[in-house]
Amino acid sequence: MTTLTQKYCVACEAGTPPMSQEQAERMMEQVPGWELKDSTLTRRFRFKDFREAISFVNKVADLAEAEGHHPDIHISWNRVRLDLTTHAIKGLSENDFIMAAKVNEL
Repeated sequence: MTTLTQKYCVACEAGTPPMSQEQAERMMEQVPGWELKDSTLTRRFRFKDFREAISFVNKVADLAEAEGHHPDIHISWNRVRLDLTTHAIKGLSENDFIMAAKVNEL
């Protein structure tokens, strides 16, 4: 069975329906630490200081560029919150779960 971290994000076609709440809830066990809120995957991270937080954000940015799927990033000194949703389809797609799983590996 292929894990999420072995997959790659693919561009969503126009008109692709977002993942149902039920589908999203079933996938949550594959992305520990993340929360499902209003068709968005959210996770908060805490670091020793601002420098560590920015270092993490830079790793997330590199991953996002490689995958072509970008989270919303919120930084507050030693805290980072990532929000993942697929804006093009106004909801969640497998891409969001792929990114969440890969962020967990960072």
